[in-house]
Amino acid sequence: MTRGCSLENDLRLLINNSKYSDIEILCEDEKKLHACRAILAARSEVFDRLLYNGMKESHENQITFPKINSAGMEIVLEYIYTGSVKEGSLTKDNLVEAFYAADYFQLSVLQSCIIDTIKDTNLIKNYSPELLSKLSEKVPLLEDNDLLNLLVEKIAIIPLNDIEFGRLSIAGLKYLLSITLKKEISFVTREYEVFRYSAILAAKQVSNDTYRNLIDRLPTLEQIENLITVGNKTITDWQKVAKELEPLIKFIDFRRIRTQIIADFIEPLKIISTDIILDAYRNVALLNNFNICDIRGKTINDSNYVWDKTACGSNLIIENEGKIVQASNSCNSHQSVRAKIALEDKGIFEWDVIIEKKCENVWVGVCASENFNYEGHARLQSTGWVLGSNGLCFNSGKNSSYCQQFNDGSKITVHLNMNKRTCAFIVNGTKYPEVSAWNNLPSKLYPVVSLFYPGRLRVQPHQKN
Repeated sequence: MTRGCSLENDLRLLINNSKYSDIEILCEDEKKLHACRAILAARSEVFDRLLYNGMKESHENQITFPKINSAGMEIVLEYIYTGSVKEGSLTKDNLVEAFYAADYFQLSVLQSCIIDTIKDTNLIKNYSPELLSKLSEKVPLLEDNDLLNLLVEKIAIIPLNDIEFGRLSIAGLKYLLSITLKKEISFVTREYEVFRYSAILAAKQVSNDTYRNLIDRLPTLEQIENLITVGNKTITDWQKVAKELEPLIKFIDFRRIRTQIIADFIEPLKIISTDIILDAYRNVALLNNFNICDIRGKTINDSNYVWDKTACGSNLIIENEGKIVQASNSCNSHQSVRAKIALEDKGIFEWDVIIEKKCENVWVGVCASENFNYEGHARLQSTGWVLGSNGLCFNSGKNSSYCQQFNDGSKITVHLNMNKRTCAFIVNGTKYPEVSAWNNLPSKLYPVVSLFYPGRLRVQPHQKN
């Protein structure tokens, strides 16, 4: 190709080219790469400080990076010289190294490019456990790492039992469990299965025999619920398993595991301390019942965010597979309908209501099933807590000013915190505080709306930007 036609192509000729270089870069894997110090310094303040600081690096023809692999450094050089990364340059083998190197050299645009690449390809879909395992070896446990959070969100919606042992390392699993323990992100694995996967993964680090024995001793929840008999082999290396499991223990919430399962399957293994076992038993004893959800994070089945025909005013019409409620032309006063999904136990839940057509005032919020009349208006009832399109919040006929009015096309997001029993709303992207008067909501609630003709409202899982 003739030179002078494309600046990017011409500069690409300089990448790792000893002919046009004046410095060697020695990487973690002892591979040497060639570069031009002036270009490096012009494109990265980190390189500028290293190469033009008056110290020995300013005069020597070699600089060493003992924690940066050559695979990552090659991507950095490609970006520094050309301002881009060619399609196909990033692979499952160099992606984490490249992201780490981009962070080290403070190349935020390159980091964003790497994030966009894995979103637009099958890398995150096919290799997220492996990538998280690699990342856990390179960076400290920080929650403001965009790549870390992206990988965690992806793996959290994969049942752990579907991830083959060996794809996710102990350190990678620790990342996943630590970040999801008290977060409001979707998570699909029940807590007993979290423990089971963690324990078997720990056993795999000890020996194949211990690994197979623990699989035999720890049935899946499906096996437990179907009363399938499991083996009773002795684990001779239980102390070694306990040692391997130690980094994960504090990120497993044993309070979410049924005490009968703890007594029958976990306690006899002797790999969990007596204090943790007793704490789980004590928690249930103090609650007098087991009323904590056995899945961390958001556990909502999005398909249940539909209007319930069995809990609906007689003049309201449910359409579009339950997603839309329409008031008939004979509906001349407010009637109510609730969604099928029951919101209970612990957790934070969010859903959207779209105002496709407003009547004089539409109302959006939550209700309890006890003593609620769907032929009537939610705002007047003691078991209804709703926000009106006039900007007022109502319960039992008592109102308080809350937000600006909203009209056709508005999106109302209901934010229900069942940990604190409070509720707040986001109106057209503007987040408002918790409704101060609603500070002790019941332990079981449903999404609800009230409307009359020509009102038309759509419900959906919360759509984040």
